Amino acid sequence: MHVGSVVIDCNDLARMVAFWQAALRYVPRDPPEEGFTVLRDPQGRRVNISLQLVPEKRAGKNRLHLDLYTDNQAEEVRRLLELGAARHPRIPEPGDDFILLEDPEGNVFCVVDTSGAGRAQLT
Repeated sequence: MHVGSVVIDCNDLARMVAFWQAALRYVPRDPPEEGFTVLRDPQGRRVNISLQLVPEKRAGKNRLHLDLYTDNQAEEVRRLLELGAARHPRIPEPGDDFILLEDPEGNVFCVVDTSGAGRAQLT
């Protein structure tokens, strides 16, 4: 058994698909369905991200979040902010290897720096 897809509930499916497709450089797996889209890694090496239209708004902190690994954290954070992400108000602590962002609907995710000495522990 393995994780095939992580599903993100959303209220504006088109906006969220556009954001996550650009953020991860993923492509749609299938033609669009009403209310549901699966995005996949073009090389087929990473887990799918699915987006599902739901009527209720997100309430409180999400119980599951994505950690996006990169060896160029500053550039990726800049790019994600340009795509529509926002900085989370959390104050970073000394030694943090991640920056906390929010997607366009307020779901938090981390951009983790894998370029440092702790890289072996992150992979």
